[in-house]
Amino acid sequence: MWFLIAVCAAVFLYTVSLGSPAAMDLVAAYGVIPAQFTGHAAASGPVPPAARLVTDLFLHGGWLHLLGNMLFLWIFGDNVEDAMGHGPFLVFYLVCGVAANLTHVVTNPLSQVPTIGASGAIAGVLGAYLVLYPRARVLCLVPIWIFLQFVWVPAMLFLPLWAAFQLIAGLAALGSPQSEGIAFWAHVGGFGTGVVLVRAFAGRRAP
Repeated sequence: MWFLIAVCAAVFLYTVSLGSPAAMDLVAAYGVIPAQFTGHAAASGPVPPAARLVTDLFLHGGWLHLLGNMLFLWIFGDNVEDAMGHGPFLVFYLVCGVAANLTHVVTNPLSQVPTIGASGAIAGVLGAYLVLYPRARVLCLVPIWIFLQFVWVPAMLFLPLWAAFQLIAGLAALGSPQSEGIAFWAHVGGFGTGVVLVRAFAGRRAP
């Protein structure tokens, strides 16, 4: 987990150091562009489209994008990694990320907008956490009237609600032009993959 956080942080700092035009070129070269997979756009760049299913997982579009993803990975990833072991966790993370990207391609076949970020892979970690630790509690910041308050929420409530929101938002976006926004279907695909594959990587260890 810490290796993944360090790589994402290092790549982001490098991207920022390039300046805006070069950073955009980097995103276009290593992000997932669905139309290149479906034949609606010519494949170009230093790596083939298939390799981008992995390279895009280490790119982020801004500080909030990076910090939000790394916070979720830190909160949920350490427990899942404990259950799987370092090597299997890394493979699991990458498999969930690839599945998330493919889900995004299938649901946005005409999009020529590069997709980047680790959120699809992290969604797989959330799915694994739900299966392994359903009775755990998650500390959430919840708005109550005009105040913000920290509340402990059971994982079996928080994570399915999170996944349901991604699914509803994804369904609402179907058929609309892909814009530079959140790839909800990547989250759905990653989460579902995590739920399905967690036992193959964690075995049946008691959490």
